[in-house]
Amino acid sequence: MPDQGAPQLEASRIVTGYGSKRILDGVDIHVGPGEVVALIGHNGAGKSTLLKAVFGLLPLWKGSVRLKGVLVPRPSPRELLSLGVAYVPQGNRVFTDLSVGENLDIGCGRVSEKRARIERTYEMFPSLKDRLRQRAGTLSGGEKQMLALANALVTAPQLLLLDEPSLGLAPPLVSESLGRIREISIGGGVSVLIVEQKVREVLHVADRVYVLRNGQVSFTGSAEDLRDETLLRNVYL
Repeated sequence: MPDQGAPQLEASRIVTGYGSKRILDGVDIHVGPGEVVALIGHNGAGKSTLLKAVFGLLPLWKGSVRLKGVLVPRPSPRELLSLGVAYVPQGNRVFTDLSVGENLDIGCGRVSEKRARIERTYEMFPSLKDRLRQRAGTLSGGEKQMLALANALVTAPQLLLLDEPSLGLAPPLVSESLGRIREISIGGGVSVLIVEQKVREVLHVADRVYVLRNGQVSFTGSAEDLRDETLLRNVYL
């Protein structure tokens, strides 16, 4: 039976990589219910690899993934989606040849609550409703990012995995975008694990943070503590 007090996500001693190259070497992280957790580190540290491993896009060489205390023996995207996990990869990927409305319709899948979910999504992203029939490929970078998030949220996830949602956004939009993610977590009770290169910005929306270095966790603590420039330089820069 699920443990109601268990973390939304618990990844333990994760080891994986590409081909014969090991990228992650015994990573332990957890994300609590309704918590926003940032995963930061330099390029090549293994941040995106960890998200892919959790979501079943990479096989686990060693380690385990638990959702609400329940072991997921062999994580796969299909199974993770059915268990309330949504993943938004880098690059604000949307179906560029389809309209905004068609994107959301596909994202929602065959569920009886489809229309209600889409309407709730429009409440969170009202500007998308004004572009219902617009082809997604013609949206701006910020609008594509909103649509990619919306595509994930229509599945009504309990855990949202985000890989660099600010990538490609103009600097003025970065804080706005990350702030929206915080609002989604608070308003919908969604747990969030976010990989982000805009370190100082993400520390203002996260509750906790993990720093990855060479495929291992080199620091974990509160995001508020890591806003201290001296500590940030010591553990990250």
